[in-house]
Amino acid sequence: MHADLLFTGGPVLTPEGRTATTVAVTGDRITAVGRDEVKDLAGPRTEVVDLAGRLLLPGFQDAHVHPLPAGLELTQCDLTGTRTSEATVAAVRAYADAHPEREWITGGGWSMEAFAGGTPTKELLDAVVPDRPVYLPNRDHHGAWVNSRALALAGITRDTPDPADGRIDRDAKGEPSGTLQEGAMQLVGRLTPATTPADRLAALLHAQRHLHALGITAWQDALVGDFLGMDDPSEAYLAAARDGLLTARVVGALWWDRERGAEQIPELVERRAASSHGRFRATSVKLMLDGVAETGTAALLDPYLDKCGCATANRGTSFLDAEQLPQYVTELDALGFQCHFHALGDRAVRDALDAIEAARAANGPSDTRPHLAHLQVVHPADVPRFARLGAIANIQPLWAAHEPQMDELTIPFLGPERAAWQYPFGALLRSGARLAAGSDWPVSSPDPLQGIHVAVNRVAPDGGDTPVFLPAERIGLAEALTAYTAGSAHVNHLDDTGQVRVGALADLVVLDRDPFDGPTEAIAQARVARTYVGGARVYAAQEA
Repeated sequence: MHADLLFTGGPVLTPEGRTATTVAVTGDRITAVGRDEVKDLAGPRTEVVDLAGRLLLPGFQDAHVHPLPAGLELTQCDLTGTRTSEATVAAVRAYADAHPEREWITGGGWSMEAFAGGTPTKELLDAVVPDRPVYLPNRDHHGAWVNSRALALAGITRDTPDPADGRIDRDAKGEPSGTLQEGAMQLVGRLTPATTPADRLAALLHAQRHLHALGITAWQDALVGDFLGMDDPSEAYLAAARDGLLTARVVGALWWDRERGAEQIPELVERRAASSHGRFRATSVKLMLDGVAETGTAALLDPYLDKCGCATANRGTSFLDAEQLPQYVTELDALGFQCHFHALGDRAVRDALDAIEAARAANGPSDTRPHLAHLQVVHPADVPRFARLGAIANIQPLWAAHEPQMDELTIPFLGPERAAWQYPFGALLRSGARLAAGSDWPVSSPDPLQGIHVAVNRVAPDGGDTPVFLPAERIGLAEALTAYTAGSAHVNHLDDTGQVRVGALADLVVLDRDPFDGPTEAIAQARVARTYVGGARVYAAQEA
């Protein structure tokens, strides 16, 4: 039987290394992997792809991403490319001037390091958009920048108390200064204009095209539900799946309402059944345990430091009760749900591992594959627990580098000891933990090759002569690629993907080079030439 598709003439990344040079695909499956002998499967109707020395590898999978809000932001006031206060404000002005018909100015993606203390003021927005409300989440989506008009519409004054799960930033006089942290975002976010189902479907498909262009064939949507005014993507996924428009394989992580307890579990069971169709399966549950280090909301075992290096009273924010969490996780695990934890601080990481350990003790071994995303600060005593408990380390490598947000807004407030516990990729691997990888897009770039570059080098792709960030935590190129392929496939329960082997689904990527043949400092220069899902081409770069 002749193959439908044949790749030949270049290295192929298989579980055994890069010894193969030819891969045959029949239907949606890989039917042969080898060298010249596989060429005999070519027939008159076989499409032959000449790799010409380029690397063929499994499709990348993003284990923690938010495509729909990312797609929406790309069509709104997109501030992801700005790095100074002047450039950010100018971008807001340009967008507002170009869209006089918009009732609100929405979008987001600004960088905290562009502003003193990471908190821009309402006056900066008032100067460029005085007559319309502005609501702009920052790039990590744990805080939002608003103008005076938005504050007035929301009724936020100096007398407005902070919500239990958030903070209204205030100036020296106690007046709202223009940034809202965590749950306080919703005080304004709930007033922004609702998107339509057509808007959401278009945003999802726009994001899917972008992800395919980066070699991503599958992902886990890290928030399927209603949270802080963000749009629930479930209907868009179901519409795309029903209409044959969802070309990626997607797992949805159903949002755990942090204002409620175990009484919501039956609803999650119902949503799992109702929100699964075709290539979309809502089989995971997202439990957000804490915030982010830059705003002092990541949950720490010991207090944050102040600017003088002295301990404060702040240990961050725990959104879920650590005493109740083991019960929740045990019940979810017993029902076959995967638990997907947002855990940045060492206290949040420990709480998640304690909950997984309780579930293991109560339910015995299971194949639910719980994973902890972000893992910014991990106490060394907790590193070996990942392998012992079968908890997967879901890393976002782009964050593990020296840059202003790290050097100015994080390290000084952690202190040298805890700063050295950040993003311990190497230590986790050495302890036997399984790594998966993701981007948290739109928080940071979804390009796997950029993330792989940082995982290997611990320097940002544009870092220049920046010092290596914690050199002992670097991992090898093969290990980083595995995290973005087989590791994330394991998290997604897509066991017939993530490897180039006979019988696997033909979810494949062709790069424009073989990064193993160049210096590690050049990994991020590689580009995706072609992307295939189930043997069907979903992206091809324009060739010169």
